[in-house]
Amino acid sequence: MNVPRLSKNAPAEGRTRPTGRAVAGWLAADLVLITGFAATGRSTHESGLAILGVLGTAAPFITACLLTWGASRAWRSPSALWPTGMLIWLGTAVGGLGIRALLGGGMAISFQLVAVLVLGAVLLLPRAIAAMVLRWRSTSR
Repeated sequence: MNVPRLSKNAPAEGRTRPTGRAVAGWLAADLVLITGFAATGRSTHESGLAILGVLGTAAPFITACLLTWGASRAWRSPSALWPTGMLIWLGTAVGGLGIRALLGGGMAISFQLVAVLVLGAVLLLPRAIAAMVLRWRSTSR
């Protein structure tokens, strides 16, 4: 009789691993949302929307996001609000602010608060919506 072996990395019963396409979609969404955050901030402060300017503003946060994705192995459950979403949010916000400070970027307390709150909204809200949709789908069957 063949007994399936379960590795410590096997998904929980009834759950499947996300596809490469799903992982890429979540990562792309995070990066686009972070870039949108930077573009909105630049527009609000009349800094212009030149692509290099937007990418320069977003770069510390994009770097922190990518590092957090790797450190937390977010590809295992990229849509999860907890712990993946929370780790990505906090790693992106705190890490991005840290990188920005190291590079000599503006660090007014008001900017820090706005960055943490807005990044929380844009990185957590899609995951919360995805969780609600999945829950709704599973109960409507």
